[in-house]
Amino acid sequence: MAEQAQFEELARQLSAVGAVKRDLGRILPPECPTGSAAVLTLLGRHGSMRMSKLAELLAVDMSVTSRHVAHVAERGWIERSPDPADKRSRILHLTPTGEATLVELSRRSTELLAERLGDWSDEEVDQLIRLMTRLRDSFGDCRAAAPHPRPAAATAPAPGTAKPPAEPRAAAAAAVTSAARAPTPVLEPTTTRTPA
Repeated sequence: MAEQAQFEELARQLSAVGAVKRDLGRILPPECPTGSAAVLTLLGRHGSMRMSKLAELLAVDMSVTSRHVAHVAERGWIERSPDPADKRSRILHLTPTGEATLVELSRRSTELLAERLGDWSDEEVDQLIRLMTRLRDSFGDCRAAAPHPRPAAATAPAPGTAKPPAEPRAAAAAAVTSAARAPTPVLEPTTTRTPA
């Protein structure tokens, strides 16, 4: 098992991943902010779905999801059609224009990663993919999972007594959970993989 110092360094490195996500966000066209890119990516990956499912996958409330959906619908990237099972609900579908936009976003992301990781070997890139996939699997579906319970405080330490060291996994878990909840502009190829 890894040492506490390793988990602390991992937590620092995971928080720095935000800089990578920001760079990927900067290459998005002005008419497609990160929230819109996330909507297109999730519809491309999972197929047609209800707004409630999209909100769950985005890990944001319905009002935020509605704004993202309205933005992409205004541009003709998605259609909202009545749900045959429940006429009060709408099913969201990518349009051909939305699919073309998703292909363009993916191209931009791929080019940036190829440029920034140009000095990495194929083996290093494969290793990073394997390790990131394993990390996501270790945390499961962070969007749908309840927060990890904090251990109950026994009794307050006496004044002047040192606090016990924090659990190393708790710091790493907090960093990963925080990073996993934000919609990501990294556009993966269309798959049917469950969200992480």
